[in-house]
Amino acid sequence: MSIFLIIIHIFVCIFLILVILLQAGKGQGLSNIFGGGAQEVFGAKTPIFLAKTTAVCAVLFLLTSLSLAFISASQQRSLMEKTIKNKQLQVDQKPTNTEIPQKSKETN
Repeated sequence: MSIFLIIIHIFVCIFLILVILLQAGKGQGLSNIFGGGAQEVFGAKTPIFLAKTTAVCAVLFLLTSLSLAFISASQQRSLMEKTIKNKQLQVDQKPTNTEIPQKSKETN
């Protein structure tokens, strides 16, 4: 489920960036670089369409961000917690007898 949300989130991010860059702002944006503008290519109602598309993409971006944050918070996949648990398991598995057997010296 989280992988699906991550893929959707990436597509929404890329599409949102493109839609924002197509809008004509004070500097006329990227829409005039290609010799015209988005208004001439897509029709007269382009600013309304781009504004609505931007709003929809922004809402999708927020929803996917919040859902990914909620999913990651509920999973508790901390790397530090895993290493602490592994060290505790290693300590528990060590033999309790820590004495090193001494070799007896034999005289010939």
